Amino acid sequence: MANINWRTINIDALDPDSPANFDLSSLAPAVAPVSTADVQTNAQSIRQLLRGGDNEGALQSALENPPYGADDKGKEVHLSVVIEILQSIRQSDMSPMLSRIYGAPGGTEALDVLMKYIYKGMAQGAPSGTKRDITPQPTGFSQIHTRGGGEGGGQAMSVLLSWHEKGYE
Repeated sequence: MANINWRTINIDALDPDSPANFDLSSLAPAVAPVSTADVQTNAQSIRQLLRGGDNEGALQSALENPPYGADDKGKEVHLSVVIEILQSIRQSDMSPMLSRIYGAPGGTEALDVLMKYIYKGMAQGAPSGTKRDITPQPTGFSQIHTRGGGEGGGQAMSVLLSWHEKGYE
């Protein structure tokens, strides 16, 4: 009995009401799995709306059907579609469009989804079509640059910051 180190006993494992014994799966809602092919099909229909000039309908459709159950590739495809839509909308049309989306049924959830995509796009940094390369230099230091000069990343970030500002209002 003297050889037992009482300080190493995990008391939380013995308490049934402890957070350590809480089933974490009950916190996240169950979502149906979505294949990447389904996400790409949905992206094509959204792009069709965008090509037809219905920017608001394309944005509304993209925000109503986020692929929560998709894999990372599917989520990346949907993110690129949302960013493409946001870049195609003029800055003067942002506030009225956000007001109409907010006033529609389920508008608060749609704006929450929009903010999630804005933050995800900001975290992504460079557009998904660019690849970061590291070029070794004769000095021993490496120079990091994006393929194609990296001019497109600043414009996308500017658009996302404008949408964030309007969405926050």
